[in-house]
Amino acid sequence: MKVMVIGSGGREHALVWKLAQSKKVERIHAAPGNGGTAAEKKCENVDLLGRDICEEEVQEALIRYMVKESIDLAIVGPEAPLAAGIVNRFRAAGQNIIGPDSAGAALEASKAYAKSFMEKYGIRAASSLTFTECAGALEAVRAHFDSPKGVTPPPLVIKADGLAAGKGVVICSNAAEAGKTVRAFMEDGALDGAGKTLILEEFLEGREVSVLAAVSAAPSMEGVILPFAAARDHKRRFDHDRGPNTGGMGAIAPVYDFTKAAQSDFIDAILAPTLKGMRAEGFDYRGFIFFGLMIRNNECKLLEYNVRLGDPETQAVLPLLENDFAELCSAILDGSLSQYRLAWKPGAVCAPVAVAGGYPGEYRKGDAIAFNETAFKKTGALFFAAGAVRSPGGAAGSGLRTSGGRVLSVSAYGADSAEARDKAYAALNAVNFSGMSYRRDIGET
Repeated sequence: MKVMVIGSGGREHALVWKLAQSKKVERIHAAPGNGGTAAEKKCENVDLLGRDICEEEVQEALIRYMVKESIDLAIVGPEAPLAAGIVNRFRAAGQNIIGPDSAGAALEASKAYAKSFMEKYGIRAASSLTFTECAGALEAVRAHFDSPKGVTPPPLVIKADGLAAGKGVVICSNAAEAGKTVRAFMEDGALDGAGKTLILEEFLEGREVSVLAAVSAAPSMEGVILPFAAARDHKRRFDHDRGPNTGGMGAIAPVYDFTKAAQSDFIDAILAPTLKGMRAEGFDYRGFIFFGLMIRNNECKLLEYNVRLGDPETQAVLPLLENDFAELCSAILDGSLSQYRLAWKPGAVCAPVAVAGGYPGEYRKGDAIAFNETAFKKTGALFFAAGAVRSPGGAAGSGLRTSGGRVLSVSAYGADSAEARDKAYAALNAVNFSGMSYRRDIGET
């Protein structure tokens, strides 16, 4: 079969790498792909997205290419095309595609809708208030932090409605910081269109866990959500969870403190009612979902949904998956997912992310990425490009230049998390580019 992977990040590189292992997959088309996918076996990059055209025209161009090349399946990596209705358009054209329809994609595209969905279907989550006017949000901020003298109020979580590339959540410890964030989002347009509606949410304490899952739910199906091995993403920019939120500075899988009791609670309080809601709303959701959880005393609360595989969690989880990924996608589409059994490699994978200097603020592009091939190979680590392009004629592991804030990740396997971390950081030491930076504590907490 021929497969098209839509997207250009580290998650998409990991998908291409995993699909290339399948005996069922003859050819992979990465649209547009990146410097890493260009060097993967069976893969070619397809630059249909670089033109100055609207999203609808891009999607139509992808459909035409899929028909022309007789591609059997498309897999959507990032959230923006899903929110823009790419799945609806592909299915209307008779093309097989992995992802939720636009109604299901709203679970990520609109945090306000997601919160209403959680409340409607009894999904355990943090309490929150939604605001469409800045004045009302500012008054709620003042009320939250207006505590009696000597009493320190808890932090306040501010979430922007809409897609914000992982930067739409701010945890504020005082009224001044919260007020500044509200104004930046709602009045100053700091998130390029997201944040005109805001959610002020209860701050939860505990341990964060990311659960990726396959979903096969459509009006003609009974429906099933099949969870993967749990992971932990580290979103803050600096060590020990300091600094601004980012798209993700690294991940580790599995998460050993996600106990059996917590897993059972997650299924009962979050996964099962989510599936019930998908059925009731009539979603055609055949793809992947991400549950962002906060866990305390084995009780789970839902922080957010993503309607696709997480990045960088995918880079930590897929190397542990022993199943054929193309077969898994077929089971999602044809409704046989309830009979599918996932198999996991024992051990752990650590996947720290290397970023450009200045990220998540302004950063440089175009810097050469150097590899010490001998030292890198000794670690057995995998390299996944994110914001990296390949110079014409560049060989695998060479000819790469930075093109984004999150430049690359390495995924190292070990018998346990400690060994995986040691190998991952040894691999990062074999990579270098100007301004390169990364967290040194991925997987330690």
